[in-house]
This record gives sequence, C-alpha cells and structure tokens, in this order.
Amino acid sequence: MLDIRLIREQPDDVKAGLRRMGANTEAIDIVLQFDELRRKLETEVSVMRNQRNQGSKEIGKLKDPAEREARKTEMRLLGDRISQSEEELNRLNTEQRALMLTIPNLPLPEVPDGRDERDNVVTRTVGTPKSFPFSPKPHWEVGTGLDILDIERGVKISGSRFYVLKGLGAALQRALITWFLDVHVMEQGYAEIYPPFVVKRDCLVGTAQLPKFEDNLYHDVEDDFWMVPTAEVPVTNLHRDEILDGAQLPLHYVAYTPCFRREKMSAGRDVRGIKRGHQFDKVEMVKICRPETSMEELDSLLANAEVLCAKLEIPYRVVKICAGDKTFSNMIQYDLEMHAPACGDSPEGEWLEVSSCSNFGDFQARRANIRFRPEPGAKPEYPHTLNGSGLALPRVMIAILENYQNEDGSVTVPQVLRKYMHGLDVIKKV
Repeated sequence: MLDIRLIREQPDDVKAGLRRMGANTEAIDIVLQFDELRRKLETEVSVMRNQRNQGSKEIGKLKDPAEREARKTEMRLLGDRISQSEEELNRLNTEQRALMLTIPNLPLPEVPDGRDERDNVVTRTVGTPKSFPFSPKPHWEVGTGLDILDIERGVKISGSRFYVLKGLGAALQRALITWFLDVHVMEQGYAEIYPPFVVKRDCLVGTAQLPKFEDNLYHDVEDDFWMVPTAEVPVTNLHRDEILDGAQLPLHYVAYTPCFRREKMSAGRDVRGIKRGHQFDKVEMVKICRPETSMEELDSLLANAEVLCAKLEIPYRVVKICAGDKTFSNMIQYDLEMHAPACGDSPEGEWLEVSSCSNFGDFQARRANIRFRPEPGAKPEYPHTLNGSGLALPRVMIAILENYQNEDGSVTVPQVLRKYMHGLDVIKKV
C-alpha cells in the first residue's frame, strides 16, 4: 500500500507513476477526497472530545441542580454527536483503506518504460543455446517416452493443466527441490521455513494478492482458508502485525511449497506440456530489510537465484521488467529465463521464466503492518520486503528434459543433481 502522505503531498508524481504502468489514476483523486473528509472529521471529533472533557469537569462544580442537569443533557447530546461522527470516521477510514488496497506500487525511475513483455529489456545472457546433432523433442514427448511424465492421467484425475510425474521423473523433481534448499541454506545463509500451505485472508491482503487477484486463487469458503499461490505469502506474513528489533535485520528466509493458481489469465496459452499448471512446486526466497539496503539485497537475491541456473549449466538470461509488465506490488523486478530448445512455437525454442526477483519497498510492509525500530526506543518504521524464486518448477524440469536429452530418448542427469539421484547419471526407459 502506498503511503498516504506520498499521495497527499505528491499526487502528480503518483499519477505519473501509475500512467507508466498503464494504470488508472482516478482512484488517487477519490482517495484524496476521502482523506480530506477524514482529516476534517478527525479535527471535529477531537474538538468535541475536548469540549466533553471540559464540560464533564465543570458539572461537578455547578451548585444549581437545574443548571447541572441542563449541562448533563448537553453533554449527553454532545456524546451522541461524537458517537455518530466516530461511526462516520470509521466508515471513511474503511473505505479509504479499501480503495488504497487497489492502487498498485509505483515503478522506480530505473524501471524501463513499456507496455507489456515485448518491452522488457534483456540485460545479459549467460551461455549459448545448445546445438543438437538431431532434432530435439519437446519435453512432453521426452517425458512420456521415458514413462516419467503422464499428462493424460493427470487430466483424468484432476482436469486440464494437471499432470503426474512418475518414477525417476518424480525423483528428479524431488532432487531439484532438495538441492535448491541445500544451496540457499548451506551456501547462502538463508533460514529454512516449512509453512502451512493454506493461509488466512489477511495474509493475502498483506502481500497484495487480495483483493486484485481473487479470481486466480483457490479458496475454501467454509473456513475462509486460501491455498497459497506462492511461499511468499506465508513467509512474509510470519511477521505480520509485529515490531521487529532493527538489530535482527536483514532477515533471509527460504521455503518450499506447492503453489496453487487458477491460471484464468492464461486461458488458451501454453496448452501443451507442463509449462502452466494449476499446481506447481517452487522454492522461494524472502527478505525483510532496512530501506537503505534493499537495492543491495535485490542484487544479492538475483545472484542467489542465478547460481542455480549456472550450476545446472543451462543457458539463461536476465530480463529487466518494464513498467507495464511488472507485478502489481513490486517497484522493480528482474526475471531469470532458462532456454528450452524445443518448447514453444519458434524453431529457436523458448526462454522460460524460472524466477522473478522483486523489491516491494514498504508496499507489503504497510499492508501487513510489519515494522521495525531502527534503534532501541526509536519510533517504528516500515522495512522493505523482497522475494524471488529459487527456483520455480516445472519450468526447470522442462529445461532439463529438453537440454539434456539424447538422441536415443534418454536424458542425462545434470552433474549437480547426481548425488541427489543416488548416483544415477542417465534416465533411460526401463
């Protein structure tokens, strides 16, 4: 959520930032109208409370019973007016907050201008797409040929955009998750979290999936539980409504969860294979830090995710996301994309997003009421939050199956995963 003082003091700058994203600016004027009414009413309520306090003190000093009763009646009427005004003030506060929750975070000046993914900027490419002495197959053919991927039975069990990993396919995915966690914890110093896979509504409001993306979330109406769309949600909300000791910061967390999304926004896209599913696995890094260090933390977050791509020896690129394509809640975003040689419609293959690394500034912290004291006894401030995939499946699985495939239909196991596969170096059809 944006700082109301920013909207109040720099409305034109806020509107300019929203226009860079292609977002509507009308909400800013409405918020300012609410804010003016609310502040005026707060002043009136404060004046009336002072009058009531003063009047109550005077009642005990009045000698004349009639005058005392008249003064009591006057104070009761004033109390009624205060109660009515407080109800109106609560309404204005609630409506203003509800509207502010719909306003996206503003892009930083260094975020490229642009309307959509076509305007994103590739900042660097590491490695060269692999050349094959044969025509490489797409992952759905490789996986079904090895009997490690069964899309048809996934659809039979749960419907479209579901699949089943079998045997060494399931083992390969499990190996990836374990390896990701080991690197982040043992080499990069993250603290591992195993969170619940369902959360309360307030958690999704805190990280800004609600109210905007409600249609893309899975919801148990009876208990008002929501299935997590990413581990960012439960992990960031570990500190919701808390005041942290500044000496604790930065906090670096990593968590594995399955993720659940309806994928309504991608209807008709990527219908073949396992690129888009309603359920997928992901390892997520989350950081909470002091505002002055958050851009350095973003650089290290991106580097922590890149290490995994590099160790898998799969070509990847770093993409700076433009203002019109960045997410609702972040202020700057980098994506990591791995090359898949046989995926997509182009003969050159496709670059698949396997990580998004974002700095949210204090946007999520305000919504989740996460604060910290810079020094003992100091006034609480809002920290900055960041997160990034480290990494997301199944797209890493796609990249492995397509890049490491052999002419005989087998798949070579990447060197870094072999100890997690009990020494297996090649996946062959049994």
